[in-house]
Amino acid sequence: MTHLHKWQLFWSAFIGLGAYWGAAMMFIDPTGVKWGMEPLLPLLQKLPLSDIFFQNFIWSGIVLLLVNGVTNTIAFLLLAKKHQLGALAGLACGIILIIWILAEYLIFGFNFLSNIYLAFGFLQAGNGFLLWKRTKTLKN
Repeated sequence: MTHLHKWQLFWSAFIGLGAYWGAAMMFIDPTGVKWGMEPLLPLLQKLPLSDIFFQNFIWSGIVLLLVNGVTNTIAFLLLAKKHQLGALAGLACGIILIIWILAEYLIFGFNFLSNIYLAFGFLQAGNGFLLWKRTKTLKN
């Protein structure tokens, strides 16, 4: 197992678990008060369909769980089984995280945690790309 492969496993596990934790926080306290997220809710309530989706953090938690949690879990499992699509799945998860954070910037503006996760997204995508190129080269 190469260093690139180990790092890609790490990124998928780390980001996936972080998404599960974030979603759990939103399910435990949908108001966001317990976690200091309540100032973000009025910003979400300016979005279209906010009367349906953004009265609390439940829908945000579901989307976080599906978009970043489940996808990274799938990538982790593919990578752990050394499936040929593992590297591409990791690359895709990094790109998804980058898009997620860019959407957060549009809604909430810049903040420290989003900046960190944007860097994680670039690291995951870059690592996935390098791993994909390496596995592609080794097969030829």
